[in-house]
Amino acid sequence: MLEDRRLAVLRAIVEDYVSTREPVGSRALVERHSLGVSPATIRNDMAVLEEEGYITQPHTSAGRVPTDLGYRAFVDRLSGVKPLSGAERRAVSSFLAGAVDLDDVMVRSVRLLAQITRQVALVQYPSLVRASIRHVELIALSPARLLVVLIADTGRVEQRVVDTPGDVSEELLAALRSRLMSACAGVRCADLAAQVQRLTEEFPDDDRATVAVVVATLLETAIDREEQRVVLGGTANLARYGESFSTSLEPVLEALEEQVVLLRLLGEVAVAPEVNVRIGHENSMEHLRSTSVVAAGYGRDDTVSAGVGVVGPTHMDYPATIAAVHAVSVYLGRNLENP
Repeated sequence: MLEDRRLAVLRAIVEDYVSTREPVGSRALVERHSLGVSPATIRNDMAVLEEEGYITQPHTSAGRVPTDLGYRAFVDRLSGVKPLSGAERRAVSSFLAGAVDLDDVMVRSVRLLAQITRQVALVQYPSLVRASIRHVELIALSPARLLVVLIADTGRVEQRVVDTPGDVSEELLAALRSRLMSACAGVRCADLAAQVQRLTEEFPDDDRATVAVVVATLLETAIDREEQRVVLGGTANLARYGESFSTSLEPVLEALEEQVVLLRLLGEVAVAPEVNVRIGHENSMEHLRSTSVVAAGYGRDDTVSAGVGVVGPTHMDYPATIAAVHAVSVYLGRNLENP
């Protein structure tokens, strides 16, 4: 357990190192911070912090830098989420409110988060499995080809082209569209199969093959095998910190290029509406153990549908980054409630 005085020294070291990216010495702490103790006491506290693994000396005669354990102690003892300023909140709302559809919301969110934090931003599309169907539309592209459009209450739109066994009359198209809407509106995508399993039997024998193909396509869309999508932005920001990573930047960049890695990352960290922080070796993926991940889940009614977060060096500005991730996750959740 860290004593309050040593915690104050650790906090000062973290803040200075994040600001300057230079090892912090006792003289700098005396000059920059009002710690209320003598330089000798600060040196003693730094020696204890180093012995306990909270700080380390990168090379002889250098100052000290925080370790993963030191950053963890700092983050765990933050008094609360640092609030965004009124101007920052208005900028977030204004920028994101201009989105025209879900794709635009995702792109704007990741761009804004990358700009605010100056890190790599990740935003996951909300899951269709947890969503409900707002609208189903059938559009004739040709006599024997239809476009099936599914619109979820999250604002997500999915569409599939289906080739039918024969030509589809306007009467059949209208009847099928009407019955699909009647059966599907307000139904959770996960429950859709039970709602439409007998729909084919409601049509004449000559139309059942066409209806079956359309229903199968709709179910395949709702099962959403491609639902797991992550939008990535701000990768170039890592170049600003290249020398700060304990390993080469290359494996970090390679990991961030893989959707499966991003999904696993958000699945591990963005598990609740509250912001969660993984620091350095706390990350399960080896290539990301020189980074920190700050993420939160977002959704409707406190139910997590997807994740949002940032990846950056361990010496990031944690209070500001946590605040930014929190603000964007709250906005995304509200967007799902009022798409």
